[in-house]
Amino acid sequence: MYIFILCPVIAFFVAQSAKVFLRSLHHKLTWRDVTAYSDMPSSHTATVMAMAVIAGLKLGIGSPVFALSFVLAAVVISDAIGLRNYLGEHGKTLNILVKDLKEDEFLDRSYAKQIEKIGHTPLQVLIGAIVGSAISVIAFLIFK
Repeated sequence: MYIFILCPVIAFFVAQSAKVFLRSLHHKLTWRDVTAYSDMPSSHTATVMAMAVIAGLKLGIGSPVFALSFVLAAVVISDAIGLRNYLGEHGKTLNILVKDLKEDEFLDRSYAKQIEKIGHTPLQVLIGAIVGSAISVIAFLIFK
């Protein structure tokens, strides 16, 4: 039964490591890069897809565990593409509004700069889904 936890955890670490590696090609890494929400690939999508795929392979697509995993994956993927991009737009707007206000120490202390890029593009989600699915298929074949 450890495979149901191991696959999503490995998928998360593989996707997040790939994201950090790809970011390191563009600039010097910071701690924020290690915990980043956006960019390629989507580690959230990789995680939930790994969970759904291993549940489907081990228990069958008619199992309640697969159904729950599938619904959770659909919610997470929808959130990654839609809601989080929408929140990023709000972050941009808030940053512009605060910047346009008269500069003073109170504003600098009270209004931290908002994160503007927290969502994913459909391609980033697709690659995350492929990573998660591949890890579960490989694990299923190895530990059959």
